Amino acid sequence: MMRPSNDLASVYLCLDPVDFRKQINGLAALVADVLRLDPFAEQLFVFTNRRRDRIKILYWEASGFVLWMKRLERERFHWPRGEGATITLSGQQLNWLLDGFDLARWRPHRRLRYDTVS
Repeated sequence: MMRPSNDLASVYLCLDPVDFRKQINGLAALVADVLRLDPFAEQLFVFTNRRRDRIKILYWEASGFVLWMKRLERERFHWPRGEGATITLSGQQLNWLLDGFDLARWRPHRRLRYDTVS
């Protein structure tokens, strides 16, 4: 299983939804041009789509970018609100968000079990 480390010091969460047709280059350009952050820094940049049922995480790892994605089948991510373009989370808070916790209310998504892929 691939998950971000709980020990991460700075995770930047983009508050506005992004076009999920964007891949590595488009998201890296968004980090640099819109968020005014360094996409090559040792940090995670987290994005969601308008429906809030998908998350993409972009980060630079020594010699190249990594793009990680999670798609929910029935639930929605409880996206935090804030002032500005981003908020900063810890690695633990990001994992709570990925697990479905509403960081404001502390409730997870329902656990789902499927037998087949549709």
